[in-house]
Amino acid sequence: MNVEVTPLPGIGTRQDFVSRSGRRIGVVTYRDGHFDLIVSKHDDPDSCVASIPLTTDESGALANLLGGPQLVAKLQEQNRDVPGVDTRQLPLAQDSPYDGRTLGDTALRTRTAVSVVAVVRAGTVHPSPRPDFTLGGGDLLITVGTSEGLAQAADVLDNG
Repeated sequence: MNVEVTPLPGIGTRQDFVSRSGRRIGVVTYRDGHFDLIVSKHDDPDSCVASIPLTTDESGALANLLGGPQLVAKLQEQNRDVPGVDTRQLPLAQDSPYDGRTLGDTALRTRTAVSVVAVVRAGTVHPSPRPDFTLGGGDLLITVGTSEGLAQAADVLDNG
């Protein structure tokens, strides 16, 4: 996929790509740190049909929604012939007892036999996080384990 980056002097940058339907979809990143999600008109790629302002938290949440499933799908594909191994995205809620604490504090591997293979935060994938990795509300933990262990891990992250 070809992503075009266009400098917007005095404003920031525009990063977009052309979808299969011919629309440009992208993000304008402003110098002050906020973002706009943009979608062009079908018949005019230089005119926007939608421009949606996003806060940093909202843009991070959107990135997690779009990035996490791709990673999980890849892991599921790789493990499809391994019976008993499942992959799941576990969101860390803002009010989780582990918001601001380390991955090691969860003791997920010891308590549930589940491995955290990556953490997706604000669209950035942090592969193979170490026990000292600090978790934050809104993180998406990409996990591998048995279906029972994954259910237990979700409960641990939600309730401690």
